[in-house]
Amino acid sequence: MVVPVLNDARALAELLDTLRGAFSVHGPQPEIVVVDGGSTDAGAATAERYGCAVVASHPGRGVQLQAGFEQAQGDWIWLLHADSQPGADLALWLRRLETPGWGRFDVRFTGKAWLLAVVAAMMNWRSRSTGICTGDQGIFVHRSLLEAVGGIPTQPLMEDIELSKRLKREMPPLCPQICLTTSSRRWEQRGIVRTVVSMWWFRLRYWAGTDPQALATEYYR
Repeated sequence: MVVPVLNDARALAELLDTLRGAFSVHGPQPEIVVVDGGSTDAGAATAERYGCAVVASHPGRGVQLQAGFEQAQGDWIWLLHADSQPGADLALWLRRLETPGWGRFDVRFTGKAWLLAVVAAMMNWRSRSTGICTGDQGIFVHRSLLEAVGGIPTQPLMEDIELSKRLKREMPPLCPQICLTTSSRRWEQRGIVRTVVSMWWFRLRYWAGTDPQALATEYYR
């Protein structure tokens, strides 16, 4: 499992606590590689306290995920955001994976607003229909397949979209109806409707060929 962080110490501690409980139900703890993109908080120390491997990296989710993949030893690689909260049912499903493949889980947001439930349902429906998955959905992929597509794109934005495009050329994704809960903080801070419109605008421009670096500069401004 690979978790990129940048000043995510608090969320990381909550995630690692949750993972410890979820995976202890059905067997040993999985390998966890935390990739720090230059945090100024206690993220790296938190990861070490939980027994995780820690990798220092340049910032950028694609760069960090690839660095974690290069460090990881397992056959299955799970790309997980620090603000995710997986359950025991999800952990059990992952343990039963055998045949090489890739996929993602259904996303569910922590917030109570009804519009967040609609957004999650649309995200899940869209990825089932198109085979394009997002980082919020916890993409998992077998090492052999990830190596076949050249690893994780190290672009500064839309790395999950690009990875999905490459992987779906090899085979369609697995989309189990199991929810991965993720924080709605970003959506609530920016405004739910505004965030949806913004993400679709960036995505449309990416599909139209806009340079990911230009998109990232604008997105993180």
